[in-house]
Amino acid sequence: MADTLTVTDNRTGKSYEIPIANDTISAMDLRQIKVNDTDFGMMSYDPAYKNTASCISRITYIDGGKGILRYRGYPIEQLAETSSFLEVAFLLLRGELPSQSEMAGFQYEVKHHTLVHENIRELMEGFRYDAHPMGILMSTIAALSTFYPEAKNVDDAENRWLQIVRLIGKLPTLAAYAYRHRRGLPYVYPDNELSYSGNFLNMMFKMTERSYEPNPAVEKALDVLLILHADHEQNCSATAMRGVGSSRVDPYSALAAACAALYGPLHGGANEAVVRMLQEIGSKDAIPGFIKQVKEDRSVRLMGFGHRVYKNYDPRAKVIKKMAYEVFDAVGKNPLIDIAVELERIALEDEYFVNKKLYPNVDFYSGLIYQAMGLPMDMYPVLFALGRCAGWLAQWQEMLTDDEQRIARPRQVYLGSGSRDYVPLSDR
Repeated sequence: MADTLTVTDNRTGKSYEIPIANDTISAMDLRQIKVNDTDFGMMSYDPAYKNTASCISRITYIDGGKGILRYRGYPIEQLAETSSFLEVAFLLLRGELPSQSEMAGFQYEVKHHTLVHENIRELMEGFRYDAHPMGILMSTIAALSTFYPEAKNVDDAENRWLQIVRLIGKLPTLAAYAYRHRRGLPYVYPDNELSYSGNFLNMMFKMTERSYEPNPAVEKALDVLLILHADHEQNCSATAMRGVGSSRVDPYSALAAACAALYGPLHGGANEAVVRMLQEIGSKDAIPGFIKQVKEDRSVRLMGFGHRVYKNYDPRAKVIKKMAYEVFDAVGKNPLIDIAVELERIALEDEYFVNKKLYPNVDFYSGLIYQAMGLPMDMYPVLFALGRCAGWLAQWQEMLTDDEQRIARPRQVYLGSGSRDYVPLSDR
């Protein structure tokens, strides 16, 4: 049997054979379907890209029905358990896990690109004292493009890799500086003797001590959270990275655009919404009443449940739930965890949520861990961006080296006014 789709246009009676490859058809093959030769041709209409593949990718695989997430074929559970964030970043960017010498070389490169130009620090000082850290991060990432004008040579593989390493090295510094600015604290320079996550904690929380020693449980938890957020296929921010990057702009500008997408409450702000929801519920006794509200009032939402892709338990949520207790053992229990666990139990036993296939996602527990670490809620999307940077850069690199890709330019269905003549203002 041929791998084709037979389409009959009932307007004309004509039939068309459209090739099927990888369980997809090419949208351009629809253009041959016309009523007459002057027609533009058939288009597909898919608001929000709910069933449109915009690229071929070999980075991240998700099976939402089965609750599977893999980076380059490796299950997220294994990577979270045994890997480090920099090792996962190398995997996403290079396609394979590094050898010992490759890992040592990559760590050296990243650590020697952690400092940012002092002009960037001066730029940060120009923001209001209460500026949102994500707004500061976006702006300073974009500003880096002016410091590295050679970054626009995106087709040069060696130059491209240099910018990738720079971004992975400098993003923790920019993120920590944004936090310190918000708190009115002096900036702390990187300490390359520490791990990637340990150095970030140092730049965030070091006060008057001569040297900062991160809490091992918190350091490990942060590294795992970065791994879990490192990539998630063609989500809103990855699509922004690819779309803006398709114009062949430098990676700093494209990554700033991805940060802007992540800044939105429906993307990077979801875990903050979970914490606020748990705070509003207040106690385990109030959960049944809240569940009743969710089912009866469309304006009340169960945050941290459900996902556009996952129709099963988000595998990242399982990892985070287990890790939450390890963090609480080290720094003290977050009292909201009891409400969260009880809310999850009740919701998963309720037919209303089960029938809708609403299960906890990565955001349900991540905010509780950030809160236990002492991070304010406006830092949550910044932490998200810190992990997702590796995935964004992997997606950007893959897009640039894909011969099928062109500058992103979706079509539209125009339903506005037809041709009409201008009427002078005096006659209107």
